[in-house]
Amino acid sequence: MFKIKKYSHDLDLDSFYKEAHKRGFTNNSSKKVLIDCFDCEKEKQVWILYYQNVPVGSVAAHSFFDVMGGNSYRIAVRTCVLTNLLTNHMYGKNLRTKNVIMHHQNPTAQFLIPACINWVPDSGSTYITTNNLEAGTQSKVDKIFAPLMEQKGIMNKEKIVEYRGAKQTVWKFNKQKFLADLSLYPRWC
Repeated sequence: MFKIKKYSHDLDLDSFYKEAHKRGFTNNSSKKVLIDCFDCEKEKQVWILYYQNVPVGSVAAHSFFDVMGGNSYRIAVRTCVLTNLLTNHMYGKNLRTKNVIMHHQNPTAQFLIPACINWVPDSGSTYITTNNLEAGTQSKVDKIFAPLMEQKGIMNKEKIVEYRGAKQTVWKFNKQKFLADLSLYPRWC
């Protein structure tokens, strides 16, 4: 049902880009903004989430040395799930309720964040950035997701920086705590 693939040039993502653009997810609406924007990063990886063989989501991770020092990585970058394409899945319509977020019952927690964590070296520090811009659902991540993860001890606010053209909050992400917490709840595969 769900499958996550590392980005490669042979993936046909035209339908994904069009749907992301239609839904206002500008950071996921073309190869230029989803893939090519990380060309200047020392280390980077993008993943595409498929549901019933249709691309429905994306996430990226990259080195974050310039902001948080050596061996640091920014994860959950360009996170996007086209929920309207999950209509046959029981969680397709309610991915952003507090209960669903706290119990990790959404594609981001089940597939996208774990892909990032698995890519980061074991000794690497992980960070998530949020902002209050209205692009996509970034303001909801800043106002809802991050504070809920902070309550669980998974994320801790580090600092606010000007990064990639926006004022961003940098959150330290405790990957071990996240994985331990994730294991307490049903897994989708």
